[in-house]
Amino acid sequence: MPADFEAMWREIAPVGRNVATGGYLRQPWTSPEAELRAWFVEQCEARGLRVERDGLGDLVGWWEPEGTDPSDRILTGSHLDSVLEGGAYDGPLGVVSALAAIDRMREHAVVPGRPVGVGVFVEEEGSRFGLACLGSRLLTGATPWATARELRDRDGVFLADALEAQGLPGMTGDPDSDVDLLAGVTTFVELHVEQGRALVDLGHAVGVASGIWPHGRYRFDLDGVADHAGTTRMEDRRDPMLTYATTVLAANETARLAGERATFGRVEVNPNGTNAVPSRVTGWLDARASSVASLEALVERISARAREGAERDGTTVTVTAESVSGEVSFDPGLAASLATGRASGDWPVLPTQAGHDAGILSAAGIPTAMLFVRNPTGVSHSPDEHAEVPDCLAGVDALAETLTRLVS
Repeated sequence: MPADFEAMWREIAPVGRNVATGGYLRQPWTSPEAELRAWFVEQCEARGLRVERDGLGDLVGWWEPEGTDPSDRILTGSHLDSVLEGGAYDGPLGVVSALAAIDRMREHAVVPGRPVGVGVFVEEEGSRFGLACLGSRLLTGATPWATARELRDRDGVFLADALEAQGLPGMTGDPDSDVDLLAGVTTFVELHVEQGRALVDLGHAVGVASGIWPHGRYRFDLDGVADHAGTTRMEDRRDPMLTYATTVLAANETARLAGERATFGRVEVNPNGTNAVPSRVTGWLDARASSVASLEALVERISARAREGAERDGTTVTVTAESVSGEVSFDPGLAASLATGRASGDWPVLPTQAGHDAGILSAAGIPTAMLFVRNPTGVSHSPDEHAEVPDCLAGVDALAETLTRLVS
Protein backbone atom coordinates (compact mmCIF):
# COMPACT_ATOMS: atom_id res chain seq x y z
CA MET A 1 0.00 0.00 0.00
CA PRO A 2 1.44 3.43 -0.89
CA ALA A 3 2.72 5.47 2.06
CA ASP A 4 0.62 8.36 3.35
CA PHE A 5 1.79 12.00 3.33
CA GLU A 6 3.42 11.94 6.75
CA ALA A 7 5.25 8.67 6.08
CA MET A 8 6.59 9.96 2.77
CA TRP A 9 7.67 13.22 4.41
CA ARG A 10 9.60 11.33 7.06
CA GLU A 11 11.36 9.30 4.36
CA ILE A 12 12.74 12.30 2.49
CA ALA A 13 13.36 14.63 5.46
CA PRO A 14 16.97 13.50 6.12
CA VAL A 15 18.10 13.62 2.48
CA GLY A 16 20.56 16.47 1.88
CA ARG A 17 19.99 18.00 5.32
CA ASN A 18 22.84 19.83 7.00
CA VAL A 19 22.59 18.60 10.59
CA ALA A 20 24.57 21.59 11.85
CA THR A 21 22.21 24.23 10.44
CA GLY A 22 19.01 22.39 9.60
CA GLY A 23 19.25 23.71 6.04
CA TYR A 24 19.13 21.62 2.88
CA LEU A 25 21.77 21.13 0.19
CA ARG A 26 19.87 19.41 -2.60
CA GLN A 27 21.77 20.82 -5.54
CA PRO A 28 20.65 19.60 -8.97
CA TRP A 29 22.58 16.65 -10.40
CA THR A 30 24.25 15.83 -7.09
CA SER A 31 23.82 12.76 -4.90
CA PRO A 32 21.06 14.09 -2.58
CA GLU A 33 18.90 15.30 -5.47
CA ALA A 34 19.53 12.08 -7.41
CA GLU A 35 18.50 10.10 -4.32
CA LEU A 36 15.23 12.03 -4.18
CA ARG A 37 14.55 11.44 -7.88
CA ALA A 38 15.12 7.70 -7.35
CA TRP A 39 12.75 7.82 -4.36
CA PHE A 40 10.13 9.50 -6.55
CA VAL A 41 10.40 6.78 -9.20
CA GLU A 42 9.92 4.12 -6.51
CA GLN A 43 6.83 5.92 -5.22
CA CYS A 44 5.38 6.13 -8.71
CA GLU A 45 6.01 2.47 -9.38
CA ALA A 46 4.38 1.52 -6.06
CA ARG A 47 1.25 3.30 -7.31
CA GLY A 48 1.33 1.76 -10.77
CA LEU A 49 2.17 5.08 -12.42
CA ARG A 50 4.03 4.89 -15.71
CA VAL A 51 7.26 6.88 -15.38
CA GLU A 52 8.62 9.00 -18.22
CA ARG A 53 11.93 10.82 -18.03
CA ASP A 54 13.92 13.04 -20.33
CA GLY A 55 17.62 13.56 -20.86
CA LEU A 56 17.81 16.21 -18.11
CA GLY A 57 16.32 14.07 -15.36
CA ASP A 58 12.85 15.66 -15.45
CA LEU A 59 10.28 13.03 -14.45
CA VAL A 60 6.54 12.43 -14.78
CA GLY A 61 4.58 9.55 -13.29
CA TRP A 62 1.37 9.04 -15.29
CA TRP A 63 -1.95 7.70 -13.99
CA GLU A 64 -3.64 6.63 -17.22
CA PRO A 65 -6.92 4.77 -16.78
CA GLU A 66 -7.99 2.81 -19.84
CA GLY A 67 -9.74 4.91 -22.45
CA THR A 68 -8.32 8.28 -21.41
CA ASP A 69 -7.06 10.61 -24.13
CA PRO A 70 -3.27 11.21 -24.11
CA SER A 71 -3.82 14.49 -25.95
CA ASP A 72 -5.73 15.96 -22.97
CA ARG A 73 -3.62 15.40 -19.87
CA ILE A 74 -3.45 17.12 -16.48
CA LEU A 75 -0.10 17.63 -14.80
CA THR A 76 0.72 18.50 -11.21
CA GLY A 77 3.93 18.36 -9.17
CA SER A 78 6.87 20.66 -8.47
CA HIS A 79 10.64 20.24 -7.88
CA LEU A 80 13.03 18.47 -5.49
CA ASP A 81 16.14 20.69 -5.66
CA SER A 82 16.83 23.39 -3.10
CA VAL A 83 18.65 26.67 -2.77
CA LEU A 84 21.86 26.59 -0.75
CA GLU A 85 20.90 26.00 2.89
CA GLY A 86 17.25 26.09 1.91
CA GLY A 87 14.12 24.92 3.67
CA ALA A 88 12.44 21.52 3.51
CA TYR A 89 9.16 22.56 1.90
CA ASP A 90 10.00 24.65 -1.14
CA GLY A 91 9.41 22.17 -3.97
CA PRO A 92 9.19 18.79 -2.21
CA LEU A 93 5.88 19.74 -0.57
CA GLY A 94 4.29 19.92 -4.02
CA VAL A 95 5.71 16.56 -5.10
CA VAL A 96 4.78 14.65 -1.94
CA SER A 97 1.34 16.30 -1.84
CA ALA A 98 0.69 15.30 -5.45
CA LEU A 99 1.44 11.64 -4.74
CA ALA A 100 -0.74 11.79 -1.62
CA ALA A 101 -3.53 13.49 -3.60
CA ILE A 102 -3.60 10.56 -6.03
CA ASP A 103 -3.87 8.22 -3.05
CA ARG A 104 -6.74 10.31 -1.69
CA MET A 105 -8.55 10.25 -5.05
CA ARG A 106 -8.25 6.50 -5.23
CA GLU A 107 -9.55 6.16 -1.66
CA HIS A 108 -12.65 8.00 -2.85
CA ALA A 109 -12.95 5.73 -5.91
CA VAL A 110 -12.24 8.57 -8.35
CA VAL A 111 -11.56 7.25 -11.85
CA PRO A 112 -10.17 10.18 -13.86
CA GLY A 113 -11.53 10.85 -17.29
CA ARG A 114 -8.19 12.38 -18.27
CA PRO A 115 -4.63 11.15 -17.65
CA VAL A 116 -3.09 12.68 -14.52
CA GLY A 117 0.67 13.14 -14.15
CA VAL A 118 2.89 13.96 -11.19
CA GLY A 119 5.97 15.82 -12.40
CA VAL A 120 9.40 16.71 -11.03
CA PHE A 121 11.25 19.54 -12.78
CA VAL A 122 15.04 19.84 -12.38
CA GLU A 123 17.02 22.97 -11.36
CA GLU A 124 13.95 25.02 -10.50
CA GLU A 125 15.91 27.20 -8.08
CA GLY A 126 18.75 28.00 -10.47
CA SER A 127 21.05 27.63 -7.48
CA ARG A 128 23.72 25.67 -9.34
CA PHE A 129 23.72 26.94 -12.92
CA GLY A 130 22.20 30.37 -12.36
CA LEU A 131 19.11 30.01 -14.55
CA ALA A 132 15.91 29.50 -12.57
CA CYS A 133 13.36 26.95 -13.76
CA LEU A 134 15.92 25.49 -16.14
CA GLY A 135 14.13 22.16 -16.61
CA SER A 136 10.79 23.73 -17.48
CA ARG A 137 12.47 26.38 -19.63
CA LEU A 138 14.11 23.67 -21.73
CA LEU A 139 10.93 21.61 -21.92
CA THR A 140 8.90 24.57 -23.17
CA GLY A 141 11.60 25.89 -25.50
CA ALA A 142 11.97 29.13 -23.53
CA THR A 143 15.71 28.37 -23.35
CA PRO A 144 17.46 26.47 -26.17
CA TRP A 145 19.65 23.49 -25.34
CA ALA A 146 22.57 25.02 -27.25
CA THR A 147 22.58 27.85 -24.71
CA ALA A 148 21.93 25.74 -21.64
CA ARG A 149 24.63 23.15 -22.28
CA GLU A 150 27.29 25.89 -22.01
CA LEU A 151 26.18 27.06 -18.57
CA ARG A 152 28.78 26.59 -15.82
CA ASP A 153 28.39 26.21 -12.09
CA ARG A 154 30.58 27.94 -9.49
CA ASP A 155 33.25 25.28 -9.88
CA GLY A 156 33.40 25.76 -13.65
CA VAL A 157 31.55 22.52 -14.46
CA PHE A 158 29.55 22.68 -17.68
CA LEU A 159 25.90 21.64 -17.50
CA ALA A 160 26.46 19.02 -20.19
CA ASP A 161 29.29 17.48 -18.13
CA ALA A 162 27.20 17.51 -14.93
CA LEU A 163 24.48 15.59 -16.74
CA GLU A 164 26.95 13.10 -18.16
CA ALA A 165 28.33 12.46 -14.66
CA GLN A 166 24.80 11.48 -13.61
CA GLY A 167 24.37 9.21 -16.63
CA LEU A 168 21.98 11.63 -18.33
CA PRO A 169 22.33 12.38 -22.06
CA GLY A 170 20.97 15.92 -22.00
CA MET A 171 18.97 17.10 -24.99
CA THR A 172 19.64 17.20 -28.69
CA GLY A 173 17.33 20.10 -29.50
CA ASP A 174 15.60 17.82 -32.03
CA PRO A 175 11.89 17.45 -31.13
CA ASP A 176 11.80 14.12 -32.92
CA SER A 177 14.41 12.58 -30.60
CA ASP A 178 14.00 14.44 -27.30
CA VAL A 179 11.36 13.15 -24.88
CA ASP A 180 8.51 15.68 -24.60
CA LEU A 181 7.10 15.32 -21.12
CA LEU A 182 4.59 18.10 -21.79
CA ALA A 183 3.02 16.44 -24.84
CA GLY A 184 -0.75 16.55 -24.49
CA VAL A 185 -0.67 18.55 -21.24
CA THR A 186 -3.61 20.95 -21.29
CA THR A 187 -3.66 21.95 -17.59
CA PHE A 188 -0.98 22.31 -14.92
CA VAL A 189 -1.61 22.76 -11.19
CA GLU A 190 1.30 23.27 -8.80
CA LEU A 191 0.98 23.14 -5.02
CA HIS A 192 3.64 25.08 -3.13
CA VAL A 193 4.36 26.28 0.37
CA GLU A 194 3.58 29.98 0.61
CA GLN A 195 6.74 32.06 0.73
CA GLY A 196 5.27 34.87 2.77
CA ARG A 197 2.66 35.60 5.44
CA ALA A 198 -0.51 36.40 3.49
CA LEU A 199 -2.33 33.20 4.47
CA VAL A 200 -1.27 33.65 8.10
CA ASP A 201 -2.74 37.15 8.11
CA LEU A 202 -5.90 35.97 6.32
CA GLY A 203 -6.38 32.97 8.59
CA HIS A 204 -6.52 30.38 5.78
CA ALA A 205 -4.62 27.12 5.39
CA VAL A 206 -4.85 27.14 1.58
CA GLY A 207 -4.88 29.86 -1.08
CA VAL A 208 -4.87 30.23 -4.85
CA ALA A 209 -2.30 32.23 -6.83
CA SER A 210 -3.40 34.98 -9.20
CA GLY A 211 -0.01 35.54 -10.79
CA ILE A 212 3.74 36.02 -10.42
CA TRP A 213 5.60 39.29 -10.36
CA PRO A 214 8.20 39.90 -13.10
CA HIS A 215 11.67 39.16 -11.79
CA GLY A 216 15.25 38.76 -12.91
CA ARG A 217 18.86 38.09 -11.97
CA TYR A 218 21.48 40.62 -12.98
CA ARG A 219 25.27 40.35 -12.69
CA PHE A 220 27.19 43.49 -11.70
CA ASP A 221 30.89 43.29 -12.64
CA LEU A 222 32.80 46.06 -10.85
CA ASP A 223 36.44 46.51 -11.86
CA GLY A 224 39.14 48.50 -10.11
CA VAL A 225 42.84 48.16 -9.35
CA ALA A 226 44.35 45.69 -6.88
CA ASP A 227 46.64 47.35 -4.35
CA HIS A 228 48.16 47.09 -0.89
CA ALA A 229 45.70 47.53 1.97
CA GLY A 230 48.28 49.22 4.16
CA THR A 231 50.47 51.38 1.97
CA THR A 232 47.86 52.72 -0.46
CA ARG A 233 46.32 56.01 0.66
CA MET A 234 42.53 56.00 0.76
CA GLU A 235 42.33 58.83 -1.77
CA ASP A 236 44.56 56.93 -4.22
CA ARG A 237 42.47 53.78 -4.34
CA ARG A 238 40.26 52.51 -7.16
CA ASP A 239 38.34 50.12 -4.98
CA PRO A 240 35.44 48.18 -6.54
CA MET A 241 34.34 46.97 -3.10
CA LEU A 242 33.47 50.54 -2.20
CA THR A 243 31.40 50.86 -5.36
CA TYR A 244 29.72 47.55 -4.62
CA ALA A 245 28.88 48.53 -1.03
CA THR A 246 27.20 51.76 -2.09
CA THR A 247 25.33 49.91 -4.86
CA VAL A 248 23.92 47.45 -2.30
CA LEU A 249 22.71 50.35 -0.17
CA ALA A 250 21.27 52.07 -3.23
CA ALA A 251 19.37 48.91 -4.21
CA ASN A 252 17.84 48.65 -0.77
CA GLU A 253 16.81 52.31 -0.73
CA THR A 254 15.43 52.26 -4.30
CA ALA A 255 13.35 49.13 -3.76
CA ARG A 256 11.94 50.31 -0.44
CA LEU A 257 10.83 53.64 -1.88
CA ALA A 258 9.18 51.93 -4.86
CA GLY A 259 7.53 49.14 -2.87
CA GLU A 260 9.44 46.57 -4.94
CA ARG A 261 12.16 43.99 -4.15
CA ALA A 262 15.95 44.19 -4.69
CA THR A 263 18.51 41.87 -3.13
CA PHE A 264 22.25 41.37 -3.55
CA GLY A 265 22.56 37.88 -2.09
CA ARG A 266 25.74 36.62 -3.74
CA VAL A 267 29.16 38.20 -4.20
CA GLU A 268 32.58 37.11 -5.46
CA VAL A 269 35.77 39.07 -4.77
CA ASN A 270 39.13 38.90 -6.53
CA PRO A 271 41.79 38.31 -5.38
CA ASN A 272 39.86 37.93 -2.11
CA GLY A 273 42.78 38.73 0.16
CA THR A 274 42.43 40.24 3.62
CA ASN A 275 45.28 42.70 3.12
CA ALA A 276 44.61 43.70 -0.48
CA VAL A 277 42.33 46.17 -2.24
CA PRO A 278 40.33 43.96 -4.64
CA SER A 279 40.67 44.24 -8.39
CA ARG A 280 37.15 42.98 -9.14
CA VAL A 281 33.90 42.49 -7.28
CA THR A 282 31.02 40.62 -8.90
CA GLY A 283 27.60 40.81 -7.29
CA TRP A 284 24.30 39.28 -8.33
CA LEU A 285 21.12 41.34 -8.01
CA ASP A 286 17.75 39.64 -7.64
CA ALA A 287 15.08 42.19 -8.57
CA ARG A 288 11.28 41.80 -8.55
CA ALA A 289 8.49 44.27 -9.25
CA SER A 290 4.76 44.48 -9.82
CA SER A 291 5.05 45.04 -13.59
CA VAL A 292 7.60 44.69 -16.37
CA ALA A 293 7.91 48.48 -16.66
CA SER A 294 8.46 48.78 -12.90
CA LEU A 295 11.11 46.04 -12.98
CA GLU A 296 12.98 47.71 -15.82
CA ALA A 297 12.82 51.07 -14.05
CA LEU A 298 14.00 49.53 -10.77
CA VAL A 299 17.03 47.85 -12.35
CA GLU A 300 17.91 50.98 -14.32
CA ARG A 301 17.80 53.17 -11.19
CA ILE A 302 20.06 50.75 -9.34
CA SER A 303 22.41 50.52 -12.34
CA ALA A 304 22.53 54.32 -12.58
CA ARG A 305 23.50 54.57 -8.92
CA ALA A 306 26.22 51.96 -9.52
CA ARG A 307 27.58 53.99 -12.46
CA GLU A 308 27.58 57.15 -10.35
CA GLY A 309 29.54 55.33 -7.66
CA ALA A 310 31.99 53.93 -10.21
CA GLU A 311 32.68 57.40 -11.58
CA ARG A 312 33.32 58.69 -8.07
CA ASP A 313 35.55 55.73 -7.10
CA GLY A 314 37.56 55.46 -10.32
CA THR A 315 36.10 52.03 -11.10
CA THR A 316 33.95 50.64 -13.90
CA VAL A 317 30.66 48.73 -13.84
CA THR A 318 29.08 46.35 -16.35
CA VAL A 319 25.55 45.05 -15.82
CA THR A 320 24.44 41.81 -17.49
CA ALA A 321 20.92 40.36 -17.33
CA GLU A 322 21.42 36.64 -16.74
CA SER A 323 17.80 35.58 -16.32
CA VAL A 324 14.61 37.63 -16.70
CA SER A 325 11.03 36.39 -16.41
CA GLY A 326 8.06 38.51 -17.39
CA GLU A 327 4.80 38.97 -15.54
CA VAL A 328 2.64 35.87 -15.25
CA SER A 329 -1.14 35.99 -14.88
CA PHE A 330 -2.51 32.54 -14.20
CA ASP A 331 -5.65 31.49 -16.05
CA PRO A 332 -8.26 33.68 -14.26
CA GLY A 333 -11.17 31.35 -14.99
CA LEU A 334 -9.23 28.37 -13.66
CA ALA A 335 -8.14 30.28 -10.54
CA ALA A 336 -11.70 31.44 -9.86
CA SER A 337 -13.11 27.94 -10.29
CA LEU A 338 -10.56 26.51 -7.87
CA ALA A 339 -11.07 29.22 -5.25
CA THR A 340 -14.86 29.20 -5.02
CA GLY A 341 -17.83 26.92 -4.50
CA ARG A 342 -16.71 24.97 -1.43
CA ALA A 343 -18.82 24.07 1.58
CA SER A 344 -15.89 25.08 3.79
CA GLY A 345 -15.71 28.54 2.22
CA ASP A 346 -13.82 30.19 -0.62
CA TRP A 347 -10.04 30.22 -0.72
CA PRO A 348 -8.26 33.59 -0.93
CA VAL A 349 -6.62 34.55 -4.24
CA LEU A 350 -3.24 36.27 -3.92
CA PRO A 351 -0.20 37.18 -6.02
CA THR A 352 3.31 35.89 -5.41
CA GLN A 353 6.68 37.52 -5.83
CA ALA A 354 8.45 34.14 -6.19
CA GLY A 355 9.19 32.38 -9.46
CA HIS A 356 7.89 28.87 -10.16
CA ASP A 357 7.82 26.28 -12.93
CA ALA A 358 4.10 27.08 -13.12
CA GLY A 359 5.04 30.51 -14.43
CA ILE A 360 7.14 29.03 -17.24
CA LEU A 361 4.37 26.64 -18.30
CA SER A 362 1.80 29.44 -18.14
CA ALA A 363 3.98 31.64 -20.36
CA ALA A 364 4.17 28.72 -22.82
CA GLY A 365 0.40 28.78 -23.19
CA ILE A 366 -0.61 25.96 -20.84
CA PRO A 367 -3.58 26.92 -18.60
CA THR A 368 -2.01 26.94 -15.16
CA ALA A 369 -2.97 27.41 -11.52
CA MET A 370 -1.18 27.31 -8.17
CA LEU A 371 -2.27 26.35 -4.68
CA PHE A 372 -0.43 27.71 -1.64
CA VAL A 373 -0.17 26.09 1.79
CA ARG A 374 0.19 28.34 4.83
CA ASN A 375 3.69 28.98 6.18
CA PRO A 376 3.42 30.12 9.83
CA THR A 377 6.90 31.65 9.87
CA GLY A 378 6.46 33.49 6.57
CA VAL A 379 10.12 32.60 5.95
CA SER A 380 11.39 30.75 2.87
CA HIS A 381 14.75 29.82 1.30
CA SER A 382 15.87 29.27 4.89
CA PRO A 383 15.85 26.47 7.46
CA ASP A 384 13.03 28.38 9.22
CA GLU A 385 10.66 27.67 6.32
CA HIS A 386 7.80 25.59 7.72
CA ALA A 387 4.29 24.24 7.32
CA GLU A 388 2.24 22.51 10.02
CA VAL A 389 1.10 18.93 9.34
CA PRO A 390 -2.64 19.80 9.51
CA ASP A 391 -2.10 22.53 6.91
CA CYS A 392 -0.11 20.14 4.71
CA LEU A 393 -2.96 17.63 4.92
CA ALA A 394 -5.41 20.41 4.06
CA GLY A 395 -3.23 21.08 1.02
CA VAL A 396 -3.39 17.41 0.01
CA ASP A 397 -7.19 17.52 0.29
CA ALA A 398 -7.29 20.77 -1.70
CA LEU A 399 -5.13 19.34 -4.48
CA ALA A 400 -7.12 16.09 -4.59
CA GLU A 401 -10.37 18.05 -4.80
CA THR A 402 -8.91 20.29 -7.49
CA LEU A 403 -7.71 17.37 -9.60
CA THR A 404 -11.03 15.60 -9.13
CA ARG A 405 -12.87 18.64 -10.44
CA LEU A 406 -10.57 18.83 -13.45
CA VAL A 407 -10.78 15.16 -14.42
CA SER A 408 -14.51 14.67 -13.88
